Amino acid sequence: MVHSAASDVDGYLAEVPEERRAALTGLRELCRTELVGFEEVMAYGMPAYRRDGTAEIAFAAQKRYISFYLLRGDVREAFEGRLAGQDMGKGCLRFRGPESIDFDLVRDLLRATAARRPGVAC
Repeated sequence: MVHSAASDVDGYLAEVPEERRAALTGLRELCRTELVGFEEVMAYGMPAYRRDGTAEIAFAAQKRYISFYLLRGDVREAFEGRLAGQDMGKGCLRFRGPESIDFDLVRDLLRATAARRPGVAC
């Protein structure tokens, strides 16, 4: 699933292949726990978390991997060392399968995002 027409995150998760659903539900729970004050929305066909109208985090089930979008450049820079060995695009951390998700790293990225002032520093 690259793009979903679901109107909410519950609908999105219902569409996800069963073998990925638990991992994506885990990502959602981490986001909801760590991103206090953020709004959970669907944006560009995937779950996203925004603050003051700006999406700062998102995730998605792609065809060959699970994507975690870290949309703050300042957080990416702060975690440059820990992200160096990861499969990473400009703002997308890719996990090849549910078992490869580094939930400790994701939690730390979420906490760093929440601790920053609102707005995206690309």
